[in-house]
Amino acid sequence: MHTFSIVARDVATGELGVAVQSHAFSVGSGVTWAEAGVGAVATQSFIDVSYGPLGLDLMRAGRSAPDALKGLLAADDGRDVRQVAMIDASGRVAAHTGAKCIPSAGDHVGVGYSVQANLMDNDNIWPAMAKAFEASRGDLAERMLAALDAAQAAGGDIRGMQSAAILVVKGISSGRPWQDKIFDLRVEDNPQPLVELRRLVTFQRANNLASEGDRFFEKKDDAAALKAYEAAEALLPDFAEMAFWHGVALVGTGKVDDALPVFARAYRLDPILRKLPPRLAKVGLLPDDPKVIERIVAAK
Repeated sequence: MHTFSIVARDVATGELGVAVQSHAFSVGSGVTWAEAGVGAVATQSFIDVSYGPLGLDLMRAGRSAPDALKGLLAADDGRDVRQVAMIDASGRVAAHTGAKCIPSAGDHVGVGYSVQANLMDNDNIWPAMAKAFEASRGDLAERMLAALDAAQAAGGDIRGMQSAAILVVKGISSGRPWQDKIFDLRVEDNPQPLVELRRLVTFQRANNLASEGDRFFEKKDDAAALKAYEAAEALLPDFAEMAFWHGVALVGTGKVDDALPVFARAYRLDPILRKLPPRLAKVGLLPDDPKVIERIVAAK
């Protein structure tokens, strides 16, 4: 996996993440590893995937990222062709670029992050990534994407582009790993993988907001739920289902009149959605009231 990547921790939230791009198919399937409350790993160059799970195991057991990486390198006869970076939940970070990684290759370890690259067009790639990450604003995902964009703008992988991935987890483990992933997205094969990755991140942001709305709804906090749904729809104004489920939420709070134009917007984007309200009424997701359902289906 000759590529460029970043591992990082958000000092405000504790979120941990890794992001990568390469001219290799499905780069995220081997390079990106992270676990909430534990750490993040990028393993690349002549890749040994075991650095990912073993690095997380060591950090989960209490080893710092530098100690974990040092131990794994000591046991690896192929260390000279490896490129690996690790960061732990305390923000301690370490990187290794083997002496036989294909040039241009190198890394930069900063406060709470590491950027690394190999088989690059030039040796300006990882400095550009570091500068972009430090200068960018926003959440961890946005800052890591800025680093990837900067790498590509500086020359990127000498072979071009093919795949990209981003993995961001919460700072504290819930004990349920499937709930701790904020972003877990891959572009397996695309001529513009970073453009596509940003599109997917926007979709995930919207879905995260919609899920937040669901949780507020369950807690009977209607105002917070509607605010989350509105924010989700604003991120994806051309995605019919986001509008549709926003409408369902409005009806759930008794705001049928407010919901009708939202349903109408959803139907303009995708007319097939008019078939759903009667089905939702049968399972209690909309009122089992024929007059209300008729108004929703007829919304224009």
